[in-house]
Amino acid sequence: MTQDCRQCGKCCEKWGWDQNGIINDLVPWIAGGRNDILMHVLIHLSDGGYCTAEGIAHKDLPRVDRIYYWVDPGGKKRTSCPFFERRHDGKVYCRIHDTKPAVCVGFAPWADVWHDYGLNCPACRDTTP
Repeated sequence: MTQDCRQCGKCCEKWGWDQNGIINDLVPWIAGGRNDILMHVLIHLSDGGYCTAEGIAHKDLPRVDRIYYWVDPGGKKRTSCPFFERRHDGKVYCRIHDTKPAVCVGFAPWADVWHDYGLNCPACRDTTP
């Protein structure tokens, strides 16, 4: 079952930060020169070092051990998504919607695993029996 998102922002406010990423998220951002995104990604390298992904190149990807979303440009963990935008129409928009990470694309509050949270989702609450 799927629902039509109402863009209320509840999912992004609750789950849109402090997530782990995957290498496949980084590939298009590196290729596209998306430093506006990469500067908010913390990388743990296989040698034990940390850096933001802004300086990462394709050749460095085999050294990436873990990926963390989201940090400020200095590497400090954020408590919100830097791409979350609430507009005057009351809806929430993702400023990187066309290239957002897999963890965001795959999130579905109506899935059984998120049942308790889905009860707080207006789209789920209004259509779930």
